Amino acid sequence: MGTDRKPETIGKFRKRVFSGVQPSGGLTLGNYLGAVKRFVQMQNDNYETIYCVVDLHAITVWQDPSVLRQNTRELAAFFIASGLDPEKSILFNQSAVSEHAQLGWIFNCVARMGWMQRMTQFKDKAGKNAQNASLGLFAYPALMAADILAYHATHVPVGDDQKQHLELTRDIAIKFNHDYEVDFFPVTEPVIGGPAARVMSLRDGTKKMSKSDPSDLSRINMTDSSDVISNKIRKAKTDPQALPSEPEGLKDRAEAENLVSIYAALGDESVDEVLSEIGGKQFSEFKPMLVERATEVLSPISSEMERIMRDLPELDKVLNNGANKAKSIAKPILQKTFDIIGVR
Repeated sequence: MGTDRKPETIGKFRKRVFSGVQPSGGLTLGNYLGAVKRFVQMQNDNYETIYCVVDLHAITVWQDPSVLRQNTRELAAFFIASGLDPEKSILFNQSAVSEHAQLGWIFNCVARMGWMQRMTQFKDKAGKNAQNASLGLFAYPALMAADILAYHATHVPVGDDQKQHLELTRDIAIKFNHDYEVDFFPVTEPVIGGPAARVMSLRDGTKKMSKSDPSDLSRINMTDSSDVISNKIRKAKTDPQALPSEPEGLKDRAEAENLVSIYAALGDESVDEVLSEIGGKQFSEFKPMLVERATEVLSPISSEMERIMRDLPELDKVLNNGANKAKSIAKPILQKTFDIIGVR
């Protein structure tokens, strides 16, 4: 791991975090505050941390191969530029560790069809053409369970859209342990929340910030320049009221709540702390404060991403080293799984 930290244990399992992010491109402030900032914080707490670019999940829908490679590297560069240290955390891409796919097949045989058919995310993504969706999209949650349990991860930071999948991971672990009368896989705990669990659109505070929104003004991209960030924040939708001094004053004010939450998350403050400082201010006063904080935090990340992407051989070396470390953990766990089920 390249660190002297000694993870605590929970029962017989180490206090180990796993999380993966799809390399789908279009990285936004939502990716940073909703996931990666929290990954860095957990890396610096008393956890053993394993983070993965889940490129096998990405191909549940068709991907242009060259774009997928670019997005995979860009996401890894984003992790590192945001403060994820490959000497403290394990960072790799999923396809480089074959144990994920092998354990995924075993979990396909543990999971029940009824469980999979209840997954709301499959219904949302497949839409009315479910019969034309890939089998991989349907079986996605079993592979996600394998991603987690291949490392005996005890904790997984998740957003609202992944909570149901983590519940399935827990069900798979419990059923495997019961079926084979072992106490082998941990029942993983979700880590909910974080700096800003949901970052909303700058144009509509009731909708999640998304790269798929037709309006680029709705989001802050991690590649945006300081001038672009400033322009987007100044044009962000607000209301005519002054900012409140208490969180209750943000009720039914979605855009105000979103901008205050972003400001708080970027500064590692609570919303209460922020409102005690800015209560009574108009948005004409608050937006310049948000611009200053956003550019101060995000511009160095954007610049560092550019620097990392100029040296792809070095980035690939980091990912290969991470894959070797990941494999050293996953391989004996998979071998023991084989032993338990009697296939080797």
